[in-house]
Amino acid sequence: MRILIYGLNYAPEVTGVGKYTAEMAELLATRGHEVRVVCAPPYYPQWRVHEGYRAWRYKRETLGGVGVWRAPLWVPSRQGGLKRIVHLASFALTSLPLLARLSAWRPQAVMLIVPTLFCAPGALLLARAVGASSWLHIQDFEVDAAFDLGLLQGGASRLGRAARAGERALLRRFDVVSSISSRMVERAIDKGVDPSRAVCLPNWVDTHAIFPLPYPSLFRRRLGISQENTVVLYSGNMGAKQGIEILADVATALAGRSDISFVFCGDGAAQRELIARCEPLRNCHVLPLQPASMLNELLNVADIHVLPQRNDAADLVMPSKLTGMLASGRAVVAMARPGTSLFDVVSNHGVVVPPEDGNALAAAIAALADDPERRAALGRTARRYAKRMLSPQSIFDALEARLSALAGEALEPAGVPQPATSGGAASAREPAHAAGKGGSTLPEIEQYDV
Repeated sequence: MRILIYGLNYAPEVTGVGKYTAEMAELLATRGHEVRVVCAPPYYPQWRVHEGYRAWRYKRETLGGVGVWRAPLWVPSRQGGLKRIVHLASFALTSLPLLARLSAWRPQAVMLIVPTLFCAPGALLLARAVGASSWLHIQDFEVDAAFDLGLLQGGASRLGRAARAGERALLRRFDVVSSISSRMVERAIDKGVDPSRAVCLPNWVDTHAIFPLPYPSLFRRRLGISQENTVVLYSGNMGAKQGIEILADVATALAGRSDISFVFCGDGAAQRELIARCEPLRNCHVLPLQPASMLNELLNVADIHVLPQRNDAADLVMPSKLTGMLASGRAVVAMARPGTSLFDVVSNHGVVVPPEDGNALAAAIAALADDPERRAALGRTARRYAKRMLSPQSIFDALEARLSALAGEALEPAGVPQPATSGGAASAREPAHAAGKGGSTLPEIEQYDV
């Protein structure tokens, strides 16, 4: 099947939406589909175009067996409401010539990854011009986030109402609308999507690549952290939606605990402030974004993973970093409100505290630091959940089944090949387990409440 994936972010970005979009494209390609991608130059989460790419040049390359066409875009050095709109709109406009060019290829399915919804008109026009199915996959509800998180003002104004009306009109025009949690799917339905067209397509994790190490992570030695210390890790984007400013408050509150060390790793708009606040604290280590090859070592430096969240984020986003936290087999402490997907998942496999409550987060960390047996038990529970519920095999079987139904074709999904391991690393990995078949019908996707 010919599948065109259209989205802002893509590899070699190693965090956020780009990571999952690239994995989706490559896994579909390994299953025999012809996949092409239209995306922007990599810039996230640093908000500067990566070395080897140019912001204002078209570029074609092949990554992981997938043909990738990159369109120019403007990347602001400082984020703001209007700048964000221009940033997103620049890609939506410059990518149109690529869509026109790829129309000759006649894709059978056009899948748009949101953000950004600015690209929806182009995706719909292309799908209709070539007779393809249209699929909208929502990683973030960017319109709601822009107003609710204060990136744009006037959510209740005429502008806000017009933006949400336009969003509803676009959502209803896609053949399929999917999102990464059941609560986010419900939000899409509330926006007017026909329930028969709504699909839960959760983010996944390769539990053969992310797994508990049987030895201490090398990051402990690099950072000079004692083996007896409890390490609290935050790894990921340091942006507006994460609420990471609270991490410095918590580290300050626990500065008197010499047995607790904090490691903050990532990049983004809030990184500079976090570094400045943590600089005088002896219990903190701030690292730049690490390469994908070091992700498992990094996640295993944690005894406790922390996942901060702003109260107004709610179900606007489902943090993609959660999958790796769970797969690493370490205890997770997350900020979430009851009734959200994040709360539903973590409350059964970790510890949940209210959003923006630094005292509650500090207390939860201190309690787990004093209870290694509970930490270990939570880690085992999280690992089992990741292996049972976040398997790429079952998720992609169901994705292919829906694509097949849309195209009116009978596809025979092949198994997902496991990543090759080097001889030196193989002894450290868990024994390989055969991935169970999750079924090949739509309900198999809908069962994942993550």
